[in-house]
Amino acid sequence: MSYRKRSAALASVAALAGSAVLMAAPAARAEVVDVNYQCKTPIGDKNAVSPIDIKSAGSGGGYTITMSWQKGVSSSPVELGKGAMNPSATIELGGADSGTMTVTGPANQEAVPANTPIKISDLTGTYTPKKSGEVTFTPGVLTIKALGTTTTCTPSNGPGPALKLDVKAAGGGDTGSPSSGSGAELPQTGPEDSAVALGTLGGTVLLAGAAGALWLTRRERTVRR
Repeated sequence: MSYRKRSAALASVAALAGSAVLMAAPAARAEVVDVNYQCKTPIGDKNAVSPIDIKSAGSGGGYTITMSWQKGVSSSPVELGKGAMNPSATIELGGADSGTMTVTGPANQEAVPANTPIKISDLTGTYTPKKSGEVTFTPGVLTIKALGTTTTCTPSNGPGPALKLDVKAAGGGDTGSPSSGSGAELPQTGPEDSAVALGTLGGTVLLAGAAGALWLTRRERTVRR
């Protein structure tokens, strides 16, 4: 095989390797789920259904998790003035992790009229992976504090996960320390950052292929001489 053909073959293999690495990049999979809330309020039981989605964004060594409501839930017999209501919620973790995390948000920015569904602002929290793998995030209990009272809304329909996220624990393992002989690993901050890092790795492979082609070219010329 001529040195030109060998050079072309090496470049093709390097390009394919870079593409394969990018295709292996982890991704977040989110979907809107309907949650049927059964609410315990100071004036009795109420229920409401709201579509909810949960999104993630890389943040340092973890993820910022945002939970959003598309419809209002519960209501108040009296008007809630600006800043009178403070919401929070839990998110159930599953898959490679377990337990719950808490998301919080600001008080209501506008007054809520009496006997109207209460619109919950976006709630956020920080999730730091303890184990590597796919973690699911499912809407949990919503708590609304207003005018010295507490309303607790619990999902009653067993909603499925609103987010599935491939994560990597710090150090690359369950124990949080690098594997023996592997050296320290860079922290993973999220699917988008992973894609950038893996793309850089693909570029390195491509450069290595080009370097190999140059070496073969020089060797071929030396043999001819």
